[in-house]
Amino acid sequence: MPWKLIPPRAGKTPFWYVRGKYCGIALDRSTGTGERRAAATILATWKRQAERGEFLKPSEESAPELFLSAAKAYILAGGERKFIEPIANRWATRTLASIDQIAIDALAAELYPGAPASTRNRQVYTPVSAIMKHVGIERKIKRPKGWRGNKRTFWLKPEPTFALLAAATEIDAEFGIFCTLLNYTGLRLGEALGLQVENVDLSRGYAYVPTTKTDQPRAVHLPPICVTELANHPRGLDRSGRLFRFHAGQRLDDRLRLACQRTGVVLPQRTLFHVFRHNYGTWMRLYGGLDGLGLIRTGVWADMDSVERYSHSETSAEAKRADELPVPGRRKA
Repeated sequence: MPWKLIPPRAGKTPFWYVRGKYCGIALDRSTGTGERRAAATILATWKRQAERGEFLKPSEESAPELFLSAAKAYILAGGERKFIEPIANRWATRTLASIDQIAIDALAAELYPGAPASTRNRQVYTPVSAIMKHVGIERKIKRPKGWRGNKRTFWLKPEPTFALLAAATEIDAEFGIFCTLLNYTGLRLGEALGLQVENVDLSRGYAYVPTTKTDQPRAVHLPPICVTELANHPRGLDRSGRLFRFHAGQRLDDRLRLACQRTGVVLPQRTLFHVFRHNYGTWMRLYGGLDGLGLIRTGVWADMDSVERYSHSETSAEAKRADELPVPGRRKA
């Protein structure tokens, strides 16, 4: 019987298996995935490797030496599984020893052709590095050029922001409150969407986000404008569950696009709701008087690299010393 896929068995294994004999190789082996499409991709990869004489028989491999085994160990230890499956599908039989810079570069180009360097870094280079470090392999991995992304930051001045928030409120009162919260707290879109009513205390001007992008909880200060807006939430706060009814996606994006259309505000591509986070960072420097360290202490950002993008909003004390330079008609003492 040629190699074929065997579906998961309830109570025994959540993974698809490959069984049979192909190119003289007898096999009864887990694909390591519960998705049929992914398992079919792995089977096709194994067949090509067998035809080229590159397929490793189970008896010839040491589980810890396989990338797939290392990936499973990483996930079982609590590692972030996002973005790993496409990599594991391509590298199902690749050994850790064979993973070098060329292999990683080639995989990134294969999985995400035409994607920006920041995307390839986030979805290939970073998870591969994390998995290898988890099993004790410290290998210097050169990130793709431009992986830090574009540091230019778009933000809005107060007047167009106020107009945008007013338009959002006209479209939907709850949506207006949602946008206001984003603008005055620096919350990421997903953090605000996941905010629970029971984690909001208006009497203290406080909200609690148990999990953020950095896997750290965050205490969120609610300034008076947020307290006032939330106190007027159309569905009230005497309930449990999510604070807002919205979900990330096209429908939510279209609400903000409509508000922009009504106010004449033009946002760069791929900015949308993130403009409110940029507003928060920039306004906290301009009007809140915070420097980079102060922004970090708000709990919104984790390191100085993250807040450097907001340094453009105000000239430094050193730059202002240019006011003392000699000019015509005035002698420098």
